[in-house]
Amino acid sequence: MSKRAVLEVIALDAEDAVAAQAGGADRLELVTDMAADGLTPSASTVAAIRAAVDIDVRVMLRLADGFAAGDVERLTRVAGELREAGATQFVLGFLDAAGDVDLGAVEQIAKVLDGCRWTFHRAIDRAANRDALRKQLADFPGLDTYLTAGAAGGVDEGLSVLLAESRRHGEPGYEQQLLVGGGLRLDHVPGLLDAGIDGFHIGGAARPAGWAGPVSADAVSQWRRVLGG
Repeated sequence: MSKRAVLEVIALDAEDAVAAQAGGADRLELVTDMAADGLTPSASTVAAIRAAVDIDVRVMLRLADGFAAGDVERLTRVAGELREAGATQFVLGFLDAAGDVDLGAVEQIAKVLDGCRWTFHRAIDRAANRDALRKQLADFPGLDTYLTAGAAGGVDEGLSVLLAESRRHGEPGYEQQLLVGGGLRLDHVPGLLDAGIDGFHIGGAARPAGWAGPVSADAVSQWRRVLGG
């Protein structure tokens, strides 16, 4: 590989963040309430984590379960508050009732982010047309990553899609990094690396005791060894 693969770990608090960094994580996805698949954390949590670690942190912008944007004005206010708390990178993704990207919501949030780097999350795995979504977002400022399993059901179901999209890297709408997550296992990694995929995202895999327990530095270290670097 020409460069070190990115390992992103979900963190809920500063304890998770410290363990993830100790294990070799390159970046954190900061969320709260995993019962709702990850919602926006508080500004105080953002500030605490920024003080605790020096790796990159991407903060979730999602106020309720599901992929509808909901109250966009509130989202923009929250995004501004998180920036004031030290957030410089974000995670977001909104679909309308038809499963198309909610361009209006994404545009309003992107204005507030003002060039901050951000990930379009697994809403893409629920989109009516992945290719159309990617082309519609191709030129959005700051968008540099898609977090995806290739399918709503996870990596096992979406593996062929991930490999196909990796082959299209560099085409219009396909310049962004693929960050693979959602049912990702260590045995998936060699094939994904061979395909040129260099972004990996783990949540429960970093927590031997489940979501009720903290991130394990040892578990993260195992992933780091398999990924190299």
